[in-house]
Amino acid sequence: MAQSAAVEFRIDRRSGVATYLQIVQQTKQALRLKLLEPGDRLPTAREVVEATAINPNTVLKAYRELEREGLVEARRGLGTFVTRTLGGAAAADDGPLRAELADWAGRARAAGLERDDVSALFTAVLDRTFPGEQN
Repeated sequence: MAQSAAVEFRIDRRSGVATYLQIVQQTKQALRLKLLEPGDRLPTAREVVEATAINPNTVLKAYRELEREGLVEARRGLGTFVTRTLGGAAAADDGPLRAELADWAGRARAAGLERDDVSALFTAVLDRTFPGEQN
């Protein structure tokens, strides 16, 4: 039997992004980074509620959206399981890029940038590099 996935959802109530969408986005990110793989079980709605203090219906809405997109499947009495992953073959060998990005983030922090500043800067560069491909 597949073990429970090591994914913990972090809800930012100030982000302006609907809570269920934050769960969807974080799950997709975990799939892209290979933190979740086919067969892994997502945390139960109860586990997410206990960790985040959000409404169980919000978790279920997020899981239904992920199921609609073909990324997970609910199995009655067993939980919700990953059915496929995201990301291309290049995602499997992201070590050098991750190291460069970590170095850059460290330099940004040392230069006095806050997390939100770094996020805004990175998003601006992404938008310029991948025009028309926003989420």
